[in-house]
Amino acid sequence: MGKYQICVSGAAKGPSAEKNRQHAMEVGKAIAKAGHSLMTGATTGLPNDAARGYKKASGKMSLGLSPAATKVEHILKYRLPVEDYDSILYTGLHYGGRDALLINSADAVISIGGRLGTLHEFTIAAETHTPIGILEGAGGIGDQIESLLKLLPNAKPELVIFEPDPEELIAKVTRLLDKLHSDYRHIYSS
Repeated sequence: MGKYQICVSGAAKGPSAEKNRQHAMEVGKAIAKAGHSLMTGATTGLPNDAARGYKKASGKMSLGLSPAATKVEHILKYRLPVEDYDSILYTGLHYGGRDALLINSADAVISIGGRLGTLHEFTIAAETHTPIGILEGAGGIGDQIESLLKLLPNAKPELVIFEPDPEELIAKVTRLLDKLHSDYRHIYSS
């Protein structure tokens, strides 16, 4: 296990997925270098690119949370990848339930571009006051987050970090988590 469990959320397909493949791999590498575990929704596109970058950087633990109930369903029904994960939890919760479990299991969420699913994961994180790192310039729903924060009365803007550099984004999120969990350093250091 890594120090923190960092979820990567982002477009499975579409323009922001095509544009940000390298950025997602860099995010995965930065999470590995920081000594964290990586979590994603075990889906295609940017989350899988982040998992690939994480594995290339010798990350300790990558976990995918699948919407499917079984590996067979994951591959044949949902057509989702398995190669870049140390382990996949087959939740059987479909996308909506999987998103809630994924975000509530993470210490922080890194959001890269994205569409409706990324917005769903962002709103869960905002509602549960889970720190969020937004990779600036990635397009998609990420470009709308600052405006959304003004509309969400229960969201805590101080828990949302905007940064265009993947490595610096992970460093800033790590510092925020260290500050938030300062009373529990002994738990997060083991």
